[in-house]
Amino acid sequence: MLGKVSSILAIVMLGFGLASPSFALTKVPPGNRSATQPKIPSTSVSRTRSTNSSFEAKYEKIRDLIKSDKKLQGKIKRAAKQYGIAPIHIVGALVGEHTYNVDALDHLQTYYVKAISYFKSDVQFSYGDEPVSEFVKRPEFSKCKASRDSYDLWACREDIWKIKFKGKTVDGVKWPNDRFGRVFFQPFYAGQTFGLGQINPLTALQVTDLVSKKSGKKKLSANKANEVYKTIMEPDTTLQYMAAVIRVSIDAYKAIGGFDIANNPGVTSTLYNLGDVRNRARITKSKGGLPKENYYGWLVNEKRTELEAILK
Repeated sequence: MLGKVSSILAIVMLGFGLASPSFALTKVPPGNRSATQPKIPSTSVSRTRSTNSSFEAKYEKIRDLIKSDKKLQGKIKRAAKQYGIAPIHIVGALVGEHTYNVDALDHLQTYYVKAISYFKSDVQFSYGDEPVSEFVKRPEFSKCKASRDSYDLWACREDIWKIKFKGKTVDGVKWPNDRFGRVFFQPFYAGQTFGLGQINPLTALQVTDLVSKKSGKKKLSANKANEVYKTIMEPDTTLQYMAAVIRVSIDAYKAIGGFDIANNPGVTSTLYNLGDVRNRARITKSKGGLPKENYYGWLVNEKRTELEAILK
């Protein structure tokens, strides 16, 4: 991905957004491409069973939390407006995360309390004794200095990790054969995401420039892990970061793939779930056909009418 795709991104990126493509856009219509829901991963099934719950019960819980909290609805609408997306995209991501990944907490206030506790924690992003901020100063990462914004910067670093370090022995250190985010950005336990939006720290760092530009929020730093955790735990700011992630997905599929996915929250929710949106846009374009929803996005499209009614 690094060589060819990085050059493509350098062309299509303009500041914090993506340039309009010179080719005709293919509008992705609303609704699901699959007649039945794609298979739900076994990890999600076992996680739900372990809590003596069901997907339907978890869906109803997050739906009812949004439905009953007018302040949360207002925050969702404001964040969506700031980033030029429909509120259903944020609602869809919330529903997908809390139906298949975690169980929603009962009250929004609980997330604020948890955010403060994470802010007071003494954590850092590192592998062993090496902070990620020192790790990326290695000469292998020098080309990333030319990155236009935080998204390109961390994407470049992630690519270098895959090529130069992942599963390899470098300078006498045997590096894990695992994702960059899991190795350096999960000090509590691997694979963990946080808060109402279930955002992981690396994703937050990727879109922090966009959030700062759109909302005036202070930019996050890998040197201040506790501030990153507080940001993605606190509902007001996590909604900003959710909207930014979705905005990046819509722009990437437009500029790189030639697809307008702005009217299909099932697709944007799928991308919110899977990540790596620019590479996925390139692959989708090369294969032909329309972007498809996964099990997570399929539910969002299936419940779209009910979810949109909540916001009216």
